[in-house]
Amino acid sequence: MQDNYLAKWLNDELTEAELAEFKKSEAYETYQQIKESSSQLESPEFDMDKAWETIDEHKTEKETKVFILSPFKKFLRVAAIIAVLLTGSFFYLSTLSESFSTDFAENKTISLPDTSEVILNAESELAFSKNKWDTNRNVDLKGEAYFKVAKGKKFTVATDQGLVTVLGTLFNVETRRDYFEVTCFEGLVSVTIDGEETKLPAGNSLLMLNGKSSMLKAAINGKPSWLSNESSFKSIPLNYVLDELQRQYNIEITTENINTTQLFSGSFSNENLELALKSISVPLQIKFNLDGNKVLFYDEKAP
Repeated sequence: MQDNYLAKWLNDELTEAELAEFKKSEAYETYQQIKESSSQLESPEFDMDKAWETIDEHKTEKETKVFILSPFKKFLRVAAIIAVLLTGSFFYLSTLSESFSTDFAENKTISLPDTSEVILNAESELAFSKNKWDTNRNVDLKGEAYFKVAKGKKFTVATDQGLVTVLGTLFNVETRRDYFEVTCFEGLVSVTIDGEETKLPAGNSLLMLNGKSSMLKAAINGKPSWLSNESSFKSIPLNYVLDELQRQYNIEITTENINTTQLFSGSFSNENLELALKSISVPLQIKFNLDGNKVLFYDEKAP
C-alpha cells in the first residue's frame, strides 16, 4: 500500500483501482472500524476563516517567510481528521466487549474478570466490557445462563425482557421469545421488569410467560436441571418444550394435529434423543416419527 493512500482515502480521493488495493491491506478493516466509531463523536464547531484572520492580525511587517495557504489548509484538514480518528480509536478500543455464544446442543463455561462463573446453555449469547469490569459488573444475556457470582459490587444481567441485579449469589436466567424466567438458588436476586422490582430470596423463581408473571418454588442451594443434562418443565406450554428440545439436539421439529399450547409437566434427557422423545410423547399420549435430524409429533386419534 502506498504511503499516501490513507490521506487520500480520508479525503475520498482514491481512484477505484487504488480503493480496491487499499481494501486488500491488513490495516483497512481497522481504519474502517475507527472511522465508523469516530463518525459518532461530536467535535466542537471551528471557524477556519476566522482562525486565519486572527493569525493574519498577529503577523508582523518584518515577517519574510512566504506561506502557500491553500495546500497548508488542506494539510490541516487531513491532520484534524487523523486526530479525530486517533481519538475515535481510543474510544473504540475502550468500549470493546468480550462476547461468547453457544450453538445448538452446546454448553460453554465462561470465567469473568472477578472469578465469577457463567455457564451458557444451548443457543445463548453473553457479552460484557472487560476494560470497565472493575467499576461496572454488567453483562448482556440472550438465551439461558447459570451464574455463580463472586461477592463484591453490584452485578447486573441485562436482557431484552428484564434486569437482574445481585451482589453475590447463585441464580439462573432464561430469556427466550415471550419467555423470561429468573431462579434464585442462593442469596437474594432483584428482578426489574417494566420498572417494577421483585425481590427473589433463595428457593424462588419468577416466570414471565406471554406477558403474565407467576411465582414458583425452586430448590434452595440447588441448580438448574440442564446442568445435569436434563430439561425440566412445570406447567409450560408444549411449544416452549419443543423449542428447548430442538436447541438441545439441533433437530427440526414439526407437529400434526397436536395442540402445542397444552401444558406440559415433566422432563427429558439432553443426552439420549430416543428417550427424550418418549418422555414427551408418552405423557401426552401422542406419537412421534424420527427421520435423520427431523422429528414429527402427531396424534393418530385426531380426525
